[in-house]
This record gives sequence, C-alpha cells and structure tokens, in this order.
Amino acid sequence: MIQTDIIIIGAGPCGLFTVFEAGLLKLRCHLIDALPQAGGQCTEIYPKKPIYDIPAYPEILAGDLVERLMEQISPFKPGFTLGERAELIQKDEEGQFIVTTSEGTAHRAPVITIAGGLGCFEPRKPPVDGLSGFEGKGVEYIIKEPDFYKGKRVVISGGGDSALDWALYLANGVAEEVTLVHRRDSFRAHPDSVQKVLDLTASGGMRLLTHAEVTGVSGGPDGHLSGLTVKHKKEGMLEVNADHWVPLFGLSPKLGPISAWDLNISKNAVEVDTFDYSTNVPGIYAIGDINTYPGKLKLILCGFHEATLMVQSAFKRIHPDKNNVLKYTTVNGVNPF
Repeated sequence: MIQTDIIIIGAGPCGLFTVFEAGLLKLRCHLIDALPQAGGQCTEIYPKKPIYDIPAYPEILAGDLVERLMEQISPFKPGFTLGERAELIQKDEEGQFIVTTSEGTAHRAPVITIAGGLGCFEPRKPPVDGLSGFEGKGVEYIIKEPDFYKGKRVVISGGGDSALDWALYLANGVAEEVTLVHRRDSFRAHPDSVQKVLDLTASGGMRLLTHAEVTGVSGGPDGHLSGLTVKHKKEGMLEVNADHWVPLFGLSPKLGPISAWDLNISKNAVEVDTFDYSTNVPGIYAIGDINTYPGKLKLILCGFHEATLMVQSAFKRIHPDKNNVLKYTTVNGVNPF
C-alpha cells in the first residue's frame, strides 16, 4: 500500500505542477498514469509541438515543458505509478481513499486530485483479424521497457514522433532487427528524426517499408507472434518475421473508469466548484481538461491556476487544525523534502 497526502490521477503538465504547489505546503504526492512516462499528451502525442502561451516562455516545445516541470518538482520527491490505469476508488474505515490500478497496485491518501486531461488514453488499434489473440503475446501498443525487446525482431507501425523515436532507439543496439512500416512516404515526425531513419535505413541499420501496412498476424506453436503479413504498394504481399509488433497509431481519449466513480459528469467532463475545483465527492478534486464549469478554457496555464487553488483547499482538508498562511516563494524560497 502506497501512502501519501495527495493521489494525483494523471501525470500531465497539470498533475506535475500540482506536485510543486503541494510541496510548498509540505504535502506529498503520488501520481498514477496509464501512460509509461510522465507528461501526458505533451510527451506521448506532440513532444515536438511548440506551445506559445506558457508565461515567460515565448515558445517552448511540449516535451521541453515536461522536462522543466519534472525539474521543478524534483525537490519534492513525488512517487510515480506509470503504465497502470487507476481503476477503482474506495474509502476505508478511517475515511481515506484507496485507489487501485489495473495492475492491482493500491494507493492510500485523504485527498485525490483527478488531472487526467481528456481522460484515459486507449491505443488506436489497427483493424487486423486475430489481433486481440496476440495482445500480450507479441503485440504491444505502448513500449514500457525498451530492454524487453533486446535481441528480438521488432516491427513498428506508424509515422509520428513516437514511432520514429522508438524505431531509432531500438535499432541502436537493443533489438536484433527493426522494421518500420508506414502507410505513406511522408512522416508526421520531427524532420531530424525522419532524416535519422532514412540514414539508418540506407546504412542497413533498420528496414523501412513505406506505402505499406500490416494486414495479418500469425503465431508459432506456443501461441506467440511469429510473423506479419504486410501489404506493400509496389511489392504486393510480404511475409515479415517478427517477435513483436508495436502499432503506434496514437491514442484515443476516453473517460474510462472515471465514469464509475459517482462523480457528476457533464459531456465527458467532471463538474467542479470553481472555489477550489472540488467535485461532488468530498476529498476528490478535478483540474485541467478533465473538469468543466461555466467559462472553462482548456488551456495548460488555466490548469496551473486550478492546481494552485486546489492544493490550498486540500491542505485544509488534510490539516483542519493548522492555519496555512500564504508565503511568497520570493520570501520563503523552495524548501525541499
């Protein structure tokens, strides 16, 4: 059982900034996210996308913003449960919340903050017959541990940053063979990554199949994936040996288990009180894109504001007998744990 002061469901920018604001009040945080790394959409979907409305940054890449936030919260030593989805919320006899993940990891705290962005992200799965039978047996939609693919034959499908970055990483001494399959000959990735893929392909370090897509899966006697059928525009149907196939076609946001947590929901968002962004369940708050209220703007800087007010209310709930006096960081500094 992981014990903390605030369980934060969602490790995107708003969830990360909550750690900082809570840390200033000496409150400890533990973050849960279904994605394998912190940063939410900024890391998983558009790390190279410039953002222009973060104060003091005329322009900053989404991935760089996450790096800055991780650096900012490091003095407060947050805990992370990544690659696991928050599934169940219960209350114990002492009135504390127990949050259990899809992998059975239990977390306990008096306060929960939902900072889940647009909800749980579920992978966009290609329409291939028999695909589900190989999930967990050679078909993965998220790369959690790169060393899992050490010495293996890996096929990655996709044309975005995530697909190219992982193909390059695994081809650099991790996997035995790497094949990148993409439906077009143009990519949605950073130009530098595209050039690296083209250079590595030219040198024989990886295989690139453009104007191609995986249309079939096959397995060995043990039921594990052993090969893929690839439809190629010029070469027709190809059989590609593979131990693992990782289709990286992006993520689709869904409200997921949140819809079963007895919260007031309106149009796939959690209704909150703008005084402190509390929900209808005492002790549970919602900030960022996951919440809704009159005049709501789905902007990162608005989520930062919501996090700041929310932790003030959370402090009073956790320490009802303590008087919290606002202290400016210019005067008090940042005192690490």
